[in-house]
Amino acid sequence: ESITPVDVNGVQVAAQALQGVDAKSLGAIADRLIQKGVGVAALGAAQDGKAVLVVKVAPDWVQRGLHAGNLIRQLAQQVGGSGGGRPDFAQAGGKTPDKLAGALAQTPQLVAEQMRG
Repeated sequence: ESITPVDVNGVQVAAQALQGVDAKSLGAIADRLIQKGVGVAALGAAQDGKAVLVVKVAPDWVQRGLHAGNLIRQLAQQVGGSGGGRPDFAQAGGKTPDKLAGALAQTPQLVAEQMRG
């Protein structure tokens, strides 16, 4: 599944809802994106009727103030859930997987807001 990052003020942001992937796989896919030079990878999937979310932030962007835990908290709220985590990695779940795509589509805007601080 090809995930095309968008440029947000110099950060490559990859955000996408994926089909038929579990939380562990989401983390592995996010890792690969970060290794390829993506700054923020926000991925979601529907699993057992629930939404699963993973956000990873590359180390150099963590140093510049981006925080995966804060990003995922905002995303999780939109899918009827909660979550949090470290600046570099966060996981969350939610009750409304049908809202995943819409929530993830807002990731670039959330990243831009975080960068303005």
